Amino acid sequence: MSGDLIRLTAAELGAAIRDGETSAVEATQSYLDRVAAVDGDIHAFLHVDADAALEQARAVDARRAEGAELGPLAGVPIAHKDVFTTRDMPTTAASRILEGWRPPYDATVTERLRAAGLVILGKTNMDEFAMGSSTENSAFGPTANPWDVSRIPGGSSGGSSAAVAAFEAPLATGTDTGGSIRQPAAVCGLVGAKPTYGGSSRYGLIAFASSLDTPGPFARNVLDAALLHEAFSGHDPRDSTSIDAPVPPVVEAARRGDVDGLRVGIVREFAGEGYQTGVLQRFTEAVEVLESLGAKVVEVSCPSFRSALAAYYLIAPSECSSNLARFDAMRYGLRSGDDGTRSAEEVMALTRAEGFGPEVKRRIILGTYALSSGYYDAYYGSAQQVRTLIKRDFDAAFEHVDVLVSPTTPTTAFPLGERVDDPMAMYLADLCTIPANLAGNAALSVPCGLAPEDGLPVGLQIMAPVLADDRTYRVGAALETALRDRWGGDLLARSPYAV
Repeated sequence: MSGDLIRLTAAELGAAIRDGETSAVEATQSYLDRVAAVDGDIHAFLHVDADAALEQARAVDARRAEGAELGPLAGVPIAHKDVFTTRDMPTTAASRILEGWRPPYDATVTERLRAAGLVILGKTNMDEFAMGSSTENSAFGPTANPWDVSRIPGGSSGGSSAAVAAFEAPLATGTDTGGSIRQPAAVCGLVGAKPTYGGSSRYGLIAFASSLDTPGPFARNVLDAALLHEAFSGHDPRDSTSIDAPVPPVVEAARRGDVDGLRVGIVREFAGEGYQTGVLQRFTEAVEVLESLGAKVVEVSCPSFRSALAAYYLIAPSECSSNLARFDAMRYGLRSGDDGTRSAEEVMALTRAEGFGPEVKRRIILGTYALSSGYYDAYYGSAQQVRTLIKRDFDAAFEHVDVLVSPTTPTTAFPLGERVDDPMAMYLADLCTIPANLAGNAALSVPCGLAPEDGLPVGLQIMAPVLADDRTYRVGAALETALRDRWGGDLLARSPYAV
């Protein structure tokens, strides 16, 4: 029975719990057993609390026994990225500087997961403070890709993507600052969404770049992603950047999955050198599928997208240098060298030197330089001007098309260690995803096949205007259904960790 439950989609599992065909406790125990069996190889989780998870599951079963109406995901287990505060579990952002820290409050996303009856299995590994594209920057060691454990699972939300791809959880949360949900979803053969910026609350999310960070869902299929998206999204008065507007009808769109007459734009700038041949091949085939379903496909040009990577790597480090200044050894977290002989400044310097990893230090230095007197206008100010141009390119494109599509990432999952000493090569993994973050648009990645060179997953990215998240799910669901028929089942069924 355990394996049968793990094979179910989140929607199917939720329905089985509501109908009394299984219990939340049984579902949770099945996934806890799975984590115990395979996570030694994958290292998706930093912390698992079986007792707390089973207690949450028992509460769901008790509500059902009392006749309470359960939501669509009540009793369904979920893996939670270790960047969201949780009052009952450590929250470390995969950094030594926060090792063992237990927050006194829940993030809004955490609160809403609990309110929806989702069972939090534990906290997942990530690049330290969400800075990276491979989950190799974690202070607690890298995570492996379940398709090939010698390769990266993407980042920064690689622990979450690996957990879902290895069937250790049916759902997971992530955060997307420059592609940190979509890129790991693509390389692990999953669905991953970046909601409209401000559509999901950042309250209780340990900040990396405040004008970019966006919580979003991971799932094995489009409908499950939409259900999770709806469960934790919506206005939050505690987040000053939260949009006071209804959540777009993403679940309805995911159930609809119709693209007949929809105008789909292919971004001209997302092609050419640097793209793996198999990635472009699968992307082209997927676009042809959309066209066969009745979509009207045209090429569009967004010239400012060529400058997006450079602009992002000035804006994001600048914001991170400000956000991470709070880790000063004075209030919480790690405190090094405080033997009574050193000044506060010396303790602070020793703590930050010991507590932050190389990539975090690199970005703090870069951001501090970009914000310094005499360089602010030349670097940070210019990057913000490019950001405006990128938004204008999106707006111009959306006057002619309903959605834009591109490969999610230029290559499939690369080997662990291959780019650790080459930051520029690592940053190029986010080449296609960054523009949507800079503009605040909605975007989603769906699997579109396996690259013929290496047999690893390829993702197709769908981008839509602000608060038009439902369009991404509509296109994603249509493509998913068509490709599933072509493949004769789900792509994940071909993974070595399929159950």
